[in-house]
Amino acid sequence: MPEFFKVVTPVQVFETLLGFNRLAVETVPLDDALHRVCGADITSPEDLPPLPRSTMDGYAVRAADTFGASDSIPTLLDVAGAVTMGQIPGITVGPGQAAAIPTGGFLPLGADAVVMVEYTGPAGESAIEISRPVTAGENVLGKAEDAARGDIVIPIGKRLLPQEIGLLAGLGITRVPVYRRPKAALISTGDEIVPVTDTPQPGMIRDINSHSIAALVRAAGGEVEMFDPVPDDPVLLRCALERALSSVDILVLSGGSSVGERDHMLRVVSSLPSAVVHAHGIAISPGKPTLIASVGEKPVFGLPGHPVSALVVAQVFLAPFLLYLQGQELKRTPAGMRVSAVLASSVHSAQGREDYVRVKLEKRQGFPAARPVFGKSGMLSTLVKADGFIVLPIHAEGLPAGETVDVFLF
Repeated sequence: MPEFFKVVTPVQVFETLLGFNRLAVETVPLDDALHRVCGADITSPEDLPPLPRSTMDGYAVRAADTFGASDSIPTLLDVAGAVTMGQIPGITVGPGQAAAIPTGGFLPLGADAVVMVEYTGPAGESAIEISRPVTAGENVLGKAEDAARGDIVIPIGKRLLPQEIGLLAGLGITRVPVYRRPKAALISTGDEIVPVTDTPQPGMIRDINSHSIAALVRAAGGEVEMFDPVPDDPVLLRCALERALSSVDILVLSGGSSVGERDHMLRVVSSLPSAVVHAHGIAISPGKPTLIASVGEKPVFGLPGHPVSALVVAQVFLAPFLLYLQGQELKRTPAGMRVSAVLASSVHSAQGREDYVRVKLEKRQGFPAARPVFGKSGMLSTLVKADGFIVLPIHAEGLPAGETVDVFLF
C-alpha cells in the first residue's frame, strides 16, 4: 500500500499554521464589533469621567470634616445644597458643610469624598449627622480615572466583549478597527457523496461534512461558502478548487486525502500554481489522512472523508487556526472550553501518535468524571453521546483510571 507523502506531528502542524498571515483589518460599527478582535490600539479621545463623580448616593463632603465620626459621637454638617444629576454643580462645599449627591453626580467644588447615605441622618432642617468617617477619594471616581485622554484603552489583539463595547460607547467611539472574519469554502469530494436533499442510493451517503464543518467554522467566527459535492474526477475537482480559491480566504476539503488509487486531492492541490504541501498525514488518531497545504498565501485543509475524523480534526486544528486568522493567539490546543475530570476507566493508545478519545461527563462524588464513549469508528452517534474528548500525548501508551484529565468540550 502506498505511504503518506509527508507525515508530521501536531506540534509541526501548529508551527506551519503560524507561518500564515492574519487577515486584514477593517472598520465596523461599534454594535457589530462584539467578539471581534481589535485590529489596532484604540486610544481615548477624552478623559472619562471628565470631572470627579460620586459612585454612591449620599453626601459630598470634605473628608477632613468627618474625622472621628462614629455612632456614639456623630459629626454635624450643614447642608449647602444638592447636586443635580447631569449638571455641573453650582455650589461649593466649605468647611463644616455637605451637599446631597446621587450616584454618578459630579462632585461640587471643595468636596473630596462622599459619605454613603446609610451613614447619615437628619439633624434639623438644613443639617445632617454623619456616623462614619471617610478618607479623601472614598466613593469617588476621579477625573480620568476610567480613561485618560491619549491612553490606550483597548490594545491590539484584544477580543471585544460587552464590557469593551461599553467602554468604547462611553468614550463616544462609534467605529472600531477589527480583524476581518475569514471566509471559508467547503467542498466535499467523492463519487459516493450526494446533497443532503437527495435520497441516497445504495452505496451513497449524504454530504455530512460540509454541514458539520460549516457549523464549526461559524462557531469560530468565520463565514462559509458551501459548494456542491465534487465526484472523484481530477478535472472537476481542479475547476472547483480554482473557483473557490478566487473568492475565499481558506479552502476546506473533505474526502480523498488518504492513499487509495482513487484519491485525487493531493495530486490536484499539488498541481495548482504556487501550491506547497506542508503535511499529508498527521500523527494523530482519528484523522491521520489530513492534508495541509497552501496555494499562494491561502491555506488549504484537506480533512478526512470520515465524518467523525473530519469534525475532530477541525476542532483540534482548523478552529484554533480560524481564531488566529482573526487576530487571536494561536492556541496549540483544541478550540472550545475545557473542564477537569477524573478518568472513569483506563484508556490505551499507541506510541507515536496523539489520540483523541471521546468521553461523556458524569458526576462522581460531586466531581466530574470522564467516561470513554466507545463505538465503531463510523458512528456519528458517538460524537452526539459524548460531551468532548481527551488528548492522549504522542509518547503515552495510555492513561490509567483515576487520572485527572482535561476534557475539551465539543
